[in-house]
Formats: sequence, C-alpha cells, structure tokens
Amino acid sequence: MSTVSDKPALGAVQRASDSSFYAAMRIMPKAQREAMFEIYSFCRVVDDIADDSGPRDVRFDQLQRWRTDIDALYAGTPAPHLRGLARAVRDFDLQREDFVAVIDGMEMDVVSNMRAPNLATLDLYCDRVASAVGRLSVRVFGMEKEAGLALAHHLGRALQLTNILRDLDEDAAIGRLYLPREALRDAGITTTDPAATLASPAIGQACTPVVARAEHHFAEAEAIMARSARRAVRTPRIMAAAYRKVLDQIIARGWQTPRAPVRLRRRQFLWILLRYAIV
Repeated sequence: MSTVSDKPALGAVQRASDSSFYAAMRIMPKAQREAMFEIYSFCRVVDDIADDSGPRDVRFDQLQRWRTDIDALYAGTPAPHLRGLARAVRDFDLQREDFVAVIDGMEMDVVSNMRAPNLATLDLYCDRVASAVGRLSVRVFGMEKEAGLALAHHLGRALQLTNILRDLDEDAAIGRLYLPREALRDAGITTTDPAATLASPAIGQACTPVVARAEHHFAEAEAIMARSARRAVRTPRIMAAAYRKVLDQIIARGWQTPRAPVRLRRRQFLWILLRYAIV
C-alpha cells in the first residue's frame, strides 16, 4: 500500500487555480490533471522565490532547500508537502534533471538581475524556466518521446519569449531586461539600463528579432502538434493558441511608450478553450 496520498495537496490545486491555464488543465483526465497541478505548484513556488524582493542570499538558500527536497523525493523519502508531486513522478516517470533545471533557471534570476543577456544565455534561461517545464508536462500528456521533447523545446521557448515581450515594463521595474544584447546592438542601443533601453526610439527594432524567434518556435510547435495524437496535445494547443494571440496583440499595440498592458480577454480564452477542448 502506497504511503503517498492519491490526491494533490490543497495548496497545489489552489496555486493551479490562479493560473490562466487552470481550465486547460481541468479538461485532462484525473491522474493527468492532478499531476499537472503538482508540476505547476512546484514551478509557481520556485518562481515566487525568484521574483521576491527579499535579500538574495535568503532566496538563494530557499532554492537550495528545494534542491534538497527534490533529491529526497528521488531518494524515496519525499517531504510531506511533496507527496503529491512524488506520486506524479512515479506515475509519469518525471525526470529529476528537469526539476533541477527549473531551479537552475530561477537561480539565474536570484544571483543577479539579468540585463541584456547574450543569445546563448537567453536560450539557456528559456530552456530552464520554460522548456524544462514542457519536458515534465509532455510526459503527463502522454506524447511519444521524440515528439514530446521537440514540442517542449519549441513551445517552451515560444511561451517564454512571449512573456518577455509582454512583461518588458514589469521586468524593468525590478531591474531586469531580458532582450538579448545582440538585438540591442543591432538596433543601435548601447545601454543595458532597463528604463533607458525601453525609452529608446529604437526599442521596436530591438524587439523585432525576438518576435521572429517566438514566431519560429510557435510554427515549429504547431507542426509537431499537427502530427501528434489530438488527445495528447489538447492542453498544449490551448496554451499555444492563447499565447500566440497575446503575441499578436503585443505586435499590434506596438513598442513605443506608453505601452498599454496586454492580457488575453476571458471571452478570447473561452473561445480557444472550446475550440480545442472537444476532440
């Protein structure tokens, strides 16, 4: 008899319910749905640590405790608050290195404020904070391994690059700038100060290649999903369609100040949900 609870922790469900993709997770079968709640809860907690305004050394120590917790989980002695996640790991063969990669990505935001990373560093960051989550998720979705890994690679990057473009001002307010230095250089922007960069008349030129990268990854992800079993890609299709709509709205809004916040309207998301939820 398993000592691991058959239900997700209440905190996992609550954190998942705060996500714009809660409805997309809710349409999954029970075991998959609960596993996704646990994965999302883990990601949300470590992301909150990275974005907290507290001392860096305290946040760094908190992430190290999560490393210890993940090690204990894979050693067969999960902490009580991770018993639901342990069940998901067991049921869907989730890989330890993907959880560690997510923590590594959050640590990149804790050790210093990221400002105009080079393209290689930005891609590594996207792989850790987004594509690693995708690699965990595609196992829950039940995708074939090669296609699942490819989808995680492309859709994770597409979603994260869209986040970066959407959150330019929000990130700048806490001293972060994720636009790659190569894009700034090619646009003639010499500063890496977030506020000064976003005030530059050339900011649109710096964002254009990031948009192109996101669009490329969306296209690759769509091609993978088109070749995959429809039931296995219902949830990622909803995520992709929602974020693609957000990217389109960002492009239509433009880049010059004042930049109005871009958010998907509820009715837009409901239309996407209805389009892909019924197979």
